Amino acid sequence: MMATSAVAAERQGRIFACTSKTEKECLDKMLFATGRLYGEGVLAIKKGDPLFLMNLDTDILYGTFTADSAGKKNIEPKAWAGRYPYQVRVATLNGKILSVKGAKKVLAQMCLGWREALPPAAAKALSNYLENPDGKLESFEHEKEDEKPRLESTTLWDYPRQSYGKTPKGSNKYAGVTPAFAIYNMIKRYTEPGDLVLDPMAGSGTTLDVCIEEGRHYKAFDISPIRQEIVQNDARNIPLADESVDMVFIDSPYGDNINYNNQPGNIGKISAETEEFYDELEKVMIECHRVMKPGKIIGWVIGDQWVHKKFTAVGFRVYERLCRHFETVDIICLARRGQTSNTGVWHNRALRFNFYLRGFKYLFIMRKANKNVLQDKKKKIRWTQYTRGINHSTNN
Repeated sequence: MMATSAVAAERQGRIFACTSKTEKECLDKMLFATGRLYGEGVLAIKKGDPLFLMNLDTDILYGTFTADSAGKKNIEPKAWAGRYPYQVRVATLNGKILSVKGAKKVLAQMCLGWREALPPAAAKALSNYLENPDGKLESFEHEKEDEKPRLESTTLWDYPRQSYGKTPKGSNKYAGVTPAFAIYNMIKRYTEPGDLVLDPMAGSGTTLDVCIEEGRHYKAFDISPIRQEIVQNDARNIPLADESVDMVFIDSPYGDNINYNNQPGNIGKISAETEEFYDELEKVMIECHRVMKPGKIIGWVIGDQWVHKKFTAVGFRVYERLCRHFETVDIICLARRGQTSNTGVWHNRALRFNFYLRGFKYLFIMRKANKNVLQDKKKKIRWTQYTRGINHSTNN
């Protein structure tokens, strides 16, 4: 008779990852943890939820554990030298720790990943398999979850649509609408639940829609708001206190090539070929810097311009101004797919008349310096040197 686990059918589960270096501390302390990137999943853990531990080096899965506390931040602040602050106390489910080798293959057969929460049926099936690894993997119906974008690991971000999920983020009919997945990535990487995110040029409200779904507070302003959640305001004078914002996201005009609105003072009516355009955008940068907390991030989206057979490197000019006030974290290439020129007619014109359509935007990720934090001691980095292969053969 096959042994079955005591995992409750309605309990969602989670797999924690460790390495050979961190496994012992996990099991000795009976404390599982992760970093900020997956921290929200830990905070959702409730006492009694089934948990598992997967060693990524040895490919061994341990279980079944139960959460002996709710998921919290810094249960033991000094554990793992403070690198993994999102933590949960654990206990063994049946007074013993079982293990199975080939964890990645098992999860692949079950169509599961260790980074996401386990549906209740999946957690129960995985627990049963640990009890009887020679038995057959139980089948279960996979729940269809709301689609979320992937977290990007390179500097090329390319998604086929402007929005994602069941609920629209912003409006894809709005001129110059911001790609929602870019905001999602920025929020996930650089903020935590409850943080305050500012969009001083909110447009159709993509930023606020992502913030609502991800549990962030927001302040959304625009010189000509089209939604009641967006407050009418000029981005050159932000009505917020100094050092009150945890992140800023802004998708600013690229010049006067789009008719955003007829509001007086609209920066989008100034030509990007003039110095005035960059002077006015720099006033926005200065205001963003004022309201940001030290050490926090601003993401600035901008594109170059090709108008009347003349190219203007708007992105380079804006980046130059940003560098006067912020430190550079990185520069992202955002592929452009939803623009009105992405049609067969325009592609044909570009080939016939020998010009290029704008295929990407810049996302400048910048940080406000934190003068109160001492610079970390320089770490000694060992670089691996690779020898270029040389063909020593000669032709006679």
